[in-house]
Amino acid sequence: MARLIYAVNMSLDGYATDADGSLDWGVPSEEVHQFWNDVDAQIVTHLYGRRLYETMRVWQSFPDDDSVPAVMRDYGRVWRNSDKVVYSSTLAGVETPRTRLERRFDPDAVRALVAASETDVSVGGSTLAASALRAGLVDEIIAVVVPHLTGGGLRAWPDGFSSRLEPVAQRIFANGSVMNRFRVLN
Repeated sequence: MARLIYAVNMSLDGYATDADGSLDWGVPSEEVHQFWNDVDAQIVTHLYGRRLYETMRVWQSFPDDDSVPAVMRDYGRVWRNSDKVVYSSTLAGVETPRTRLERRFDPDAVRALVAASETDVSVGGSTLAASALRAGLVDEIIAVVVPHLTGGGLRAWPDGFSSRLEPVAQRIFANGSVMNRFRVLN
């Protein structure tokens, strides 16, 4: 049975982006990048909020040659071979193949999409993930905590949200980032 997985890079103080909306502080090492490649290679459908989609769409035209590191070429292939659903009421349209635009988040439609999927589905973008968490749709969380304090920005977790979690796995990377994987119990 497919699961909905919230996958997020976050600062130690709990932010998915800094106060300027930047992700530069969380640029992954090659080892962390390979971890995300391996996770995303198992997922056929990704649910994105507008901001994350606008950040990620660079992978559509990312070079697939020796001008870039192999781990980045591989991620570009993974991204291009996946289906994307972008949730935005303001985006004029989507520019990448295998991508559809939804104007609003419908928990019942997402529940049906996950139930019909043969592979896990991921949700990315903390605002969109907050909607999925509040609707009780998220089955698992993969959080890579980056050893950086942003001091503010877009929080990785919705305010007022509470849930019991069961630890599934943990991994410490050479750059000090820590992957924590949890099953959502309620």
